[in-house]
Amino acid sequence: MTQSNGSIRVEIYDQSYNLRGSDAESIVKLAEFVDSRMRAVSEHAATVDSLRVAVLAALNIADEYFALKKKYDSIDSEYTKRASRLGDALDTALDEVAREGQRAG
Repeated sequence: MTQSNGSIRVEIYDQSYNLRGSDAESIVKLAEFVDSRMRAVSEHAATVDSLRVAVLAALNIADEYFALKKKYDSIDSEYTKRASRLGDALDTALDEVAREGQRAG
């Protein structure tokens, strides 16, 4: 990685790219991730065409992203339901305490 004029130079699949961004370390990590995925795909694919390798790697990354998003959405939905039930139970308990306080007072 080299930096100049706010541009970060990275290598992905033996090609150099000048990328811009506010977090050079993150850009480098992303470039390394894409490079590693492209290399993994090229080991298993019957092609040397870098465009095809890039598309297959992108599909692989997208598949992983959607699987993780589906899992996250499922977990988020479950926590939202549980939080709503707990909120309702808390509201009920607070209403009971308020009623008891009015009867005592």
